[in-house]
Amino acid sequence: MRERPSIESLLELFADGKVSAAARLITILEDGGKDAERVLDSIFQRTGNAYRIGFTGPPGAGKSSLLNRVTAKFRAKDHRVGIIAIDPTSPFTGGAFLGDRIRMQAHSEDPDVFVRSLASRGSLGGISNCTDEVVDLMDAFGKDLVLIETVGVGQSELEISEKAHTVVVVLVPESGDGIQAMKAGLMEIGDIFVMNKADHEDAEGAAREIQDTLRLKDIPEGEWEPKVVLTSAREETGIDDLIDVIEEHRRHLDEGGRFANMRKKILRSRVRNALMDRMERRLRASDKVRELLEQRMESVYRGEMSPYMVVRELEELVSIQ
Repeated sequence: MRERPSIESLLELFADGKVSAAARLITILEDGGKDAERVLDSIFQRTGNAYRIGFTGPPGAGKSSLLNRVTAKFRAKDHRVGIIAIDPTSPFTGGAFLGDRIRMQAHSEDPDVFVRSLASRGSLGGISNCTDEVVDLMDAFGKDLVLIETVGVGQSELEISEKAHTVVVVLVPESGDGIQAMKAGLMEIGDIFVMNKADHEDAEGAAREIQDTLRLKDIPEGEWEPKVVLTSAREETGIDDLIDVIEEHRRHLDEGGRFANMRKKILRSRVRNALMDRMERRLRASDKVRELLEQRMESVYRGEMSPYMVVRELEELVSIQ
């Protein structure tokens, strides 16, 4: 039986540009734990260069097809592209339902495109819990653009705004997506709104509806005003317009230190999330916490204690300041 390569050897191969090593390291990141932290500690100083673009929106909006076209355009501009496609989790294997080879066959032979499907594994934000870590790895691997496609879960897509520098919301006209986007809060996070399937007879009207809604937003002077772009992934129309607007948004962020401030915001969010995750795992692992919780829950069920009274006792037990 062949011995599994050590993390150190994988990191050496990764530094030499070996795609197979990068793929194995991503699997380690997905598994989490101390090994994942060792990988991140080793690569983090090489991160901070990749521009992150999030593609989100309702299921069936054509995000995958659009991403395929966008990737081809970016490659024509000599960008090195990483793609993270978040897929629904298989109830049988716990893995991603859709494979990256199925979605991105056109780019499978391109050494400057690295595609990885990640399972959402129950995450409510339309993303995987290890999305940030995999972006870091692609960044350290030399990809200057990382495209993140969310799973398309509707009202739970908002986490992408804490992961991406530019958020592209993809909609289609025939299903009333404009109204759904407003309900889901996507209007608040989108930097660019794409009305896909522009060959549909209702596409222009739906795009105007989105534009009219965006005009009602109170946008401070000098801040980015979200744009609406009509595209058709099938007809390959409007893709250049979308690329132009993405690059315009990037230039906007580069002005006045906005990009640096956004990076700080993203990193602060990551530290906070990592701290909360670590604290939650430590609490779950504590026998004393579990015992006290089980004892006090009976009092909560009977209405003798409020949930906050239990939390205060737990705080005292673990000495949370």
